[in-house]
Amino acid sequence: MKHISQDNLGKITALRQLLHSCPDLSLQEAGTIEILKIFLRENTTLEICDRDGWFYAVKYASVEPAASPIAFRADMDALPMDESIALPYGSVHKGMSHKCGHDGHMAALCGLALELEKLKLNRTVYLVFQPAEEIGRGAVICANLIREKGITEIYAFHNLSGYPENSIVYRKQLTQPASEGLKVCMQGKQSHAGAPEEGRSPSAAIAELALYARHLPEEPHDGMALCTIVGMQCGQGDFGISPGEGSVSVTLRAEQEPFMKKMEKKLLEKAEELSARDGLRTGYEIHDYFPETRNHDEALNRVIRKASILQLPVIEMKELWRASEDFGYYLKLCSGAMFYIGSGEEYPALHTDSYDFNDRILKTAVDMFLALAETE
Repeated sequence: MKHISQDNLGKITALRQLLHSCPDLSLQEAGTIEILKIFLRENTTLEICDRDGWFYAVKYASVEPAASPIAFRADMDALPMDESIALPYGSVHKGMSHKCGHDGHMAALCGLALELEKLKLNRTVYLVFQPAEEIGRGAVICANLIREKGITEIYAFHNLSGYPENSIVYRKQLTQPASEGLKVCMQGKQSHAGAPEEGRSPSAAIAELALYARHLPEEPHDGMALCTIVGMQCGQGDFGISPGEGSVSVTLRAEQEPFMKKMEKKLLEKAEELSARDGLRTGYEIHDYFPETRNHDEALNRVIRKASILQLPVIEMKELWRASEDFGYYLKLCSGAMFYIGSGEEYPALHTDSYDFNDRILKTAVDMFLALAETE
């Protein structure tokens, strides 16, 4: 079983920290893409193929007969959060930081590229550098590569706090749920606060809709389903004005996309009912749509088997990870799996001020990718 060399591990650790210092937000990853392409050109002979806002690198099979192509994905975008811990490689971009570990995902994929450089392959390997995972808009763009290149397997990992460092964590079938952001807007008529009857304030309808949302889902269902209120707005707190517009924003989350859409329908129907009662106009917006992420049994079994060969601790996740992930778009088109690498049982959680990717798991990530790239 092959392992990343110490020299290459040093290179990708330095790359990870460079990427951390120069984060880019979703759909604005041009700077990150340039860093990655320079690294790959300077250290490998892999072909680099530019797409609109993303790219992939490819190492072609050199041994016949060639098995079907395989792909690995890394996401590139950072979060709209300030760097809040003292790091020698801290973010130089105000209001942006890699607090989810995508810098480590990219570095690990580049580590795979370095190791592939040395190998004669009997299958073509695609390395997909994907934008906009945080808002659910990247994989749906990149997934067309699956059909275009006849890719039959795809893998990705995510770093995950709360599990032993360098353990391989997995869940069969559904591993991350579908979710979407739903913003319901209500428009009435503003008036003086001393004559509210002359206007049509949406305040009561907004409040009732929020209370209704708290109790969704109302009916029996299989698995986890949540409606989480993430924002409410009605007026600006001006004591002389009865507001004429407002909104409620929720995140809908469910194990199955159809049930999530059913919750959306019920919430919108309730909004229309309240608006009709109070003489309001209603509109809505959908944001950050994520499909459910369902692992394929055969692919996940390969992950478990390779982890065992590498003598890595393997842990089955009993409950799904409630965070959403757009990797599910790829899994609708071919076999594949999302697995997780433990950052440490007491390691700071993702999307928190104190988080930074744990460089000590980079070796495990690359070794797993290398093992999966091999045919059985």
